[in-house]
Amino acid sequence: MLEESESKEPAMNPFQKNESKETLFSPVSTEEVPPRPLSLPKKPSPKICGSNYPLGIAFIVVNEFCERFSYYGMKAVLTLYFLYFLHWSEDTSTSIYHAFSSLCYFTPILGAAIADSWLGKFKTIIYLSLVYVLGHVVKSLGALPIIGGQMVHIVLSLVGLSLIALGTGGIKPCVAAFGGDQFEEKHAEERTRYFSVFYLSINAGSLISTFITPMLRGDVQCFGEDCYALAFGVPGLLMVIALVVFTMGSKLYRKPPPEGNIVTQVAKCIWFAISNRFNNRSGDIPKRQHWLDWAAEKYPKQLIMDVKALTRVLFLYIPLPMFWALLDQQGSRWTLQATRMNGNLGFFVLQPDQMQVLNPLLVLIFIPLFDLVIYRLVSKCGINFSSLRKMAVGMILASLAFAVAAAVEIKINRMIPPQPGPQEIFLQTLNLADDDVKVTVLGDENNTLLEESIRSFQMPHYAQLHLKTKRQDFHFYLKYHNLSVYTKHSMEEKNWYSLIILEDGKNISSMMVKDEENKTTNGMTAVRFVNTLHKEVNISLGKDTFLIVGEDYGVSAYTTVQSGEYPVVHCRTEDKDFSLNMGLLDPGTVYLFVIINSTNQNPQAWKMEDIPANKLSIAWQLPQYALVTAGEVMFSVTGLEFSYSQAPSSMKSVLQAAWLLTVAVGNIIVLVVAQFSGLVQWAEFILFSCLLLVVCLIFSIMGYYYVPIKPEDLQEPADKKIPHTQGNVINLETKKTKL
Repeated sequence: MLEESESKEPAMNPFQKNESKETLFSPVSTEEVPPRPLSLPKKPSPKICGSNYPLGIAFIVVNEFCERFSYYGMKAVLTLYFLYFLHWSEDTSTSIYHAFSSLCYFTPILGAAIADSWLGKFKTIIYLSLVYVLGHVVKSLGALPIIGGQMVHIVLSLVGLSLIALGTGGIKPCVAAFGGDQFEEKHAEERTRYFSVFYLSINAGSLISTFITPMLRGDVQCFGEDCYALAFGVPGLLMVIALVVFTMGSKLYRKPPPEGNIVTQVAKCIWFAISNRFNNRSGDIPKRQHWLDWAAEKYPKQLIMDVKALTRVLFLYIPLPMFWALLDQQGSRWTLQATRMNGNLGFFVLQPDQMQVLNPLLVLIFIPLFDLVIYRLVSKCGINFSSLRKMAVGMILASLAFAVAAAVEIKINRMIPPQPGPQEIFLQTLNLADDDVKVTVLGDENNTLLEESIRSFQMPHYAQLHLKTKRQDFHFYLKYHNLSVYTKHSMEEKNWYSLIILEDGKNISSMMVKDEENKTTNGMTAVRFVNTLHKEVNISLGKDTFLIVGEDYGVSAYTTVQSGEYPVVHCRTEDKDFSLNMGLLDPGTVYLFVIINSTNQNPQAWKMEDIPANKLSIAWQLPQYALVTAGEVMFSVTGLEFSYSQAPSSMKSVLQAAWLLTVAVGNIIVLVVAQFSGLVQWAEFILFSCLLLVVCLIFSIMGYYYVPIKPEDLQEPADKKIPHTQGNVINLETKKTKL
């Protein structure tokens, strides 16, 4: 979450001079922009309680809090929505999640271009916020089960996410800068404090929303299942509030007119230099000292010098996307990992998507901890902990976080029931007779594959059987008292089966039930019922969850329910009502309930576990969150501070755009790996960890040969005229510094 907050704060850069917005973002090519008419001084805007803070910034800060609540609240539940509502695979859910995240970091380029070249920041924020709200409305409608079918939900979801990406990305580069526009240059100190409050509002909105929206999803039932419509609707409402609050302050704002887009100017300068060099590649034409000097025929010398300094920093940006590829998996792969863990902390049941709240919480803790304690201790030890070294250490910490995540994933895999492989099945026997039954399983050649005595209502367990082909017939020999029963059942590889032994007077019979592979992720529980009564039973498991179980050993399908106490579950047959006590249902457990007659005239439920509860606590994810957040603080904060100090003040907005693009590219990397790697999850974590270590090594080598520029070297003397010539290029080669 740091990457966007820092990228919005050029005013906080300690190396940047207190220049006006006209100086920072004005076009540099006088040939293309006509002279701007002089404007009369405006009346100062109202202040907050007699201070130097403009009253309008209060509306901007509240707007940012609500917008960040809206964005992160919606994004927190997005992966589980794909997985459980749209029924996409884990890989597809991860890919679409990161495609959306990537789009959110590409669209700021469009938003900045619209604001700087056409509408201005105020109108851009208003219009794109309307698009943002529309996206939330469409997204919420796509989460309503009563609207259309699967394809309608998918179309509405993708359209809604596209509109949200355009809205949130489009206003991203405008809101913070618009707040900075409200301050006069003589109040630079107050402006710096404003950015601190602005940054706090970002993390406060993220912290609260990532805790609340998973509760709205999991603790509220809509149409008999998780309430994704509410989890998306509340963030949408917050975005409406953000738009209303921002509009209310309209008369209090200073609204600078569009001043031209420096990103466009830089792109044109680079393109002209490349094309001019290509057109003059003859050996008769004298070479120039730098390839950007080929733009001197059209663009001023100062712009060319600034772009040269900019390209040196952008060269260091090449390895950065791999860091974001790891960091942004907190909302996808790590959330999916949490679904296979036990969220019961004793005093509170934590939803899998609520673990993301650790990131903004730890950010608020780590920033002062690193600045006031760790960095000072390192400095007192005489270690030169430069900016590039901090970024490299941040990469190493993120790599270690994914190594820890891989270790946790391996531990989870060891604790879950094994999966049947090719030419394998798992079989359990459920004895519903009133006495012991000896079960013998015979193969095609009458060879004994399994033999055991099953007590009445004994807790079943799965046994592994091997098949000779993909599908095979098995012969079952059941001995009950003096009665022997032979039966045959056909079973197919890679499946789970339950052999249910039934009693009818003095006779017994059996039925084979194919067990579905149940993934009771998202902290929920799965239940199914066997009805031994001679009448159909209607079971009410919640406000909108009903089951009908057929008579005479009817078996229901699996149904997911919330974990917790179920002391009274209302049931009815055609002639009577009764209730069942299902007791405590643990998170992530698959239960089987057998409805039987009892001596007190009311049926009862016999309870057993098909698949045991998730044993590994979700708290084991805390180390990987701590490591990756520490890496984020060292990498993100330091990276922007360093890059801003190494580029001219006129290039700050270009650096902001390039920084956001590295985040977008990082999400594309995750998308590609998720779709095409084909690795098991722990191996994929190891792959990302190793890739980042390799990238860290490359970045360290690049930093070793990087030549830092002093801030004063980036500025030309104010009285020096800059002609449109092609010579006099500054040589930036000095002593190399070690990383």
